[in-house]
Amino acid sequence: MFLSILLSSFFTLVELNCENLFDTRHDVGKEDSEFLPEGSRHWTSTKYWGKVNRIGQEILSCSDELPDLVALIEVENDSVLKDLCRRSLLRNAGYQYLMTESPDLRGVDVALLYQPASFRPLCYDYIEVPPLPDMRPTRDILYVQGCSSSGDTLHIFVVHSPSRYGGERASRPNRIQVVLQLRKVLSMISPHAQVVITGDFNDYCDSPALMDLYALGLQNITCQTKGMHGALGTYRYRGEWHSLDHVLVSPILCKKVDSTYINDAPFLLEDEPQYGGKRPFRTFQGYRYQPGFSDHLPLVVRFKLD
Repeated sequence: MFLSILLSSFFTLVELNCENLFDTRHDVGKEDSEFLPEGSRHWTSTKYWGKVNRIGQEILSCSDELPDLVALIEVENDSVLKDLCRRSLLRNAGYQYLMTESPDLRGVDVALLYQPASFRPLCYDYIEVPPLPDMRPTRDILYVQGCSSSGDTLHIFVVHSPSRYGGERASRPNRIQVVLQLRKVLSMISPHAQVVITGDFNDYCDSPALMDLYALGLQNITCQTKGMHGALGTYRYRGEWHSLDHVLVSPILCKKVDSTYINDAPFLLEDEPQYGGKRPFRTFQGYRYQPGFSDHLPLVVRFKLD
């Protein structure tokens, strides 16, 4: 399998919101009590390890070869990443990872898994998002600069923008605040650089926040992406498919895109009784536990190497 990574002419990126990948231990200073064994979700070790293995299974199912990069959203801490990379179904895959340590009140962060054989980090940083008045502290943006196996330098940004809680219009400035921080960093990077911005933007592709990024020349290569089993987006709400997850790239990298798709393998879906059709097979419906994967489906992008 690892030889196939070295010989592959493609470079694969996966983006996945894991839907609350929490461990069962309390992180001091964080509001994570609902994900404790005695908490409101009765989050036990059995449920946790089942979740970790299912996320590993989901990543492995995204492509015939191991993805080179995996951007993960809603991961709690370093322990969770170690368990995922070293003690789950991914334990023989060889992934390394980088992640943020954000002021998010619940302790939610973002991370980037990478294959050392095909991507070598050169440097990384956390981009803080200063909260606006009445805005809860939110996730830092993870920035990683690295070199792919083709010798190209990539600038990777992993984003988890604030939710739409309180209404889309009322919460819109919070998501625009994330984009403002991205714009500041992008202004210091060469316009000819190969840039990838990915994650859960909590916005659709025509939102004001994303439009601000398009104005810089970035292109949303997953705006119209679909799955092979009926998914028309990465997220389903009241019977309607939408995409809150996106992959944006700079013009030079856009030319190297081979394909994009949503991984909607049948085992990642379940019946939706109220509205009909299928929806992502998630871990919780309200507070009712079920042995699912996530309320989001993975986005997959394949780049053609030079």
